[in-house]
Amino acid sequence: MDNATLIAVASIVTAGLTTGIGCMFPALSEGKSISTALSSIAQQPDAAPTITRTLFVGLAMIESTAIYCFVVSMILIFANPFWNFVIK
Repeated sequence: MDNATLIAVASIVTAGLTTGIGCMFPALSEGKSISTALSSIAQQPDAAPTITRTLFVGLAMIESTAIYCFVVSMILIFANPFWNFVIK
């Protein structure tokens, strides 16, 4: 197996793992945070606006992790910086 094939295989496997793990765990944490927020609102209905605002900020932070993982995987597939070391 030559160097170009090895870099291509490693990039594709890494991109797949990055997308898989990087989207699975943020989805689980978003579900947990929504569940916790709903139970908090059920216990304290007067604090619903504050809980909702804090929930949306937290969800945006969690979702940005998944987006960063997706961007890294797209860079590895389409604009791989390691090709410069192989192609001369």
